[in-house]
Amino acid sequence: MIGKIQVTQLRELLEELSSSQPHAGGAVQNNNDDVSVQVNHNSLIEKALKPPQADEDIVKAARKLVISGKLESPKNCKEAAENIAQFGI
Repeated sequence: MIGKIQVTQLRELLEELSSSQPHAGGAVQNNNDDVSVQVNHNSLIEKALKPPQADEDIVKAARKLVISGKLESPKNCKEAAENIAQFGI
């Protein structure tokens, strides 16, 4: 069980933590500098809209397997049902 924490223990801990950070300074007073950040997300959006090539190849391979009938074994059906129950669709 954890005992009560005394205020002096908290002060000592905070002093130790602040002294262990060599360049830690306090808040800068009377600093009215404007800091603005410009970020361009266009390239990230374009990349997100394009499906990865690997996914297309996987889908094509899966489509061929479905058409061939190789996936319709009782074992595969059971595993698919278990995965749907566990992970959802």
